[in-house]
Amino acid sequence: MLDDLDRRILRYWQAEPSLSPGELAERCNITTGKAARRIARLQDQGIVQGSGVVVDWAALGYALEVSLRVTLDKTQANAFDIFMAAARQVPEVIELQTFLGRVDLRLSIIARDMGHYQQIYRSRILTLPHIAEIEALMHVARIKTQEGLPL
Repeated sequence: MLDDLDRRILRYWQAEPSLSPGELAERCNITTGKAARRIARLQDQGIVQGSGVVVDWAALGYALEVSLRVTLDKTQANAFDIFMAAARQVPEVIELQTFLGRVDLRLSIIARDMGHYQQIYRSRILTLPHIAEIEALMHVARIKTQEGLPL
């Protein structure tokens, strides 16, 4: 499992993903080689699954986010798999989650404005297979987004 040094490396790296192994080593008061080996081990064990760029879609003109709660017609064989494969093909679907309970899935959709959303909804969402019920929730504000873990 993780020791104190692993946690320290992850804390610094989560806070500032652009840090190099040398910079992480300096902050953790260890050698660059030791930091690089720890980073490689964390990646090999699947604890760190990658790093990437976070794009602010609002800055690119997408002013609207809608969350759709979808209940599927589960009398159809493979309804989940077929629906998810089709939903993944919709470029404006930025997140797809599955649930246990009355609601089966949640889709997060981005659009430039209400007219664009209506176009996406009518031409791409309503044509997705096996939908029994759908409910739209208009996103108003993101209060907290936390991708890092408290280490």
